[in-house]
Amino acid sequence: MNKNINQNPEQEARDQIDKMLVEAGWIVQPKNKVDLSAGKGIAVREYQTDVGPADYVLFADRKPIGVIEAKREEQGEKITIHEDQSRDYAKSKLKYLNNDPLPFVYESTGLLTRFTDYRDPKPRSRPVFHFHRPKTLLDWFGQEKTLRARLREIPELDETGLRPAQITAINNLEQSFKDNRPKALIQMATGAGKTFTACTFVYRLLKHADAKRILFVVDTKNLGEQAEQEFLKYQPTDDNRKFTEL
Repeated sequence: MNKNINQNPEQEARDQIDKMLVEAGWIVQPKNKVDLSAGKGIAVREYQTDVGPADYVLFADRKPIGVIEAKREEQGEKITIHEDQSRDYAKSKLKYLNNDPLPFVYESTGLLTRFTDYRDPKPRSRPVFHFHRPKTLLDWFGQEKTLRARLREIPELDETGLRPAQITAINNLEQSFKDNRPKALIQMATGAGKTFTACTFVYRLLKHADAKRILFVVDTKNLGEQAEQEFLKYQPTDDNRKFTEL
């Protein structure tokens, strides 16, 4: 990031945030030159609310859907203490608009960015690498329930064809998701059927939680090929088609 010695740290952070927003497909506009018809995603700086000006208000297809609270780089490690302030802006009334609370909230220094979807059952922020694209937020905005809400409603596991260790692993993983604990470790012995277990819970996440992308990582080409073969031949118990046909 190129720093201008005549800028204060918060201005430097906003320059980087502007750059990130443009890279993500947003059009950044000042509060006195707002044109919501200029594109699918508009980020308006210093938009006035009934609790003061928000650093950025995000509009997608002319609808207000999110806010960004900008902080200087030095506050990166303590950025979570500003979540209440961000939430106040998201819950506020925007000037000229009778809006509902805005669901998508970011805190960012331009180097460190955290994101919260306040429609989640138990909202909490998480670090993200970049701002989401307007279409992504619009897609989420149009969903009746968030991914974390859908994870709570995964139906009971059909245990047909599964070994006891596999049943335990899948049930405990899904309970972890339902308890809003997204990090989990499954530890199984060699030959216990780890890849088949993964195929099963990946299938269930795609079908019942409407997950869009699942990253399956291996550390050697040979393991990758083995995993691919497992997925190719995986047969769900609740459908006559193979995984790849679904």
